[in-house]
Amino acid sequence: VTSGQVWVDGVDVQKLQGKDLQAFRREKMGMVFQHFALFPHRNVIDNVSYGLKVQKVDRSERETAALGALRLVGLEPYAYNATSELSGGMQQRVGLARALASDPDILLMDEAFSALDPLIRNDMQDQLVELQSKLHKTIVFITHDLDESLKLGDHIGILNDGKLVQVGKPEEIIMNPADDY
Repeated sequence: VTSGQVWVDGVDVQKLQGKDLQAFRREKMGMVFQHFALFPHRNVIDNVSYGLKVQKVDRSERETAALGALRLVGLEPYAYNATSELSGGMQQRVGLARALASDPDILLMDEAFSALDPLIRNDMQDQLVELQSKLHKTIVFITHDLDESLKLGDHIGILNDGKLVQVGKPEEIIMNPADDY
């Protein structure tokens, strides 16, 4: 970090190290990656419940939470399938369910839909909007796609060459751009 701070519940995240940082990542955040990051040797439910296993949550409790997360993303019927049996969009929903299973305060989604074809990407965006209307999570969604940010974001930050050039609501970004970029 070159400047600024990140505070979550009164904690300066950048000062966390070692076990404190691991605990923060395990308990406060869920992450959804661009390339799914699923374990090919684990079935769907074991992928979704993995974070809870790391937290040493009892097996029946983590399966219940995983099934609930799979239900949220429409994949409960596939809980015992191999991840290789799923389409790309379904695999990304497994990644989203994994992030949701531990009920984190914050979801960090790094280019989460960019590896999907346009139709599936649009469906995933719609599903995320629907989920957010139910769950009311803090979601940090990183994208290079302005249209995607306008569709998903209620508060958008525009970066150019590593500098924050504008922050605002979607309509402010469109109607009053800070610069030509």
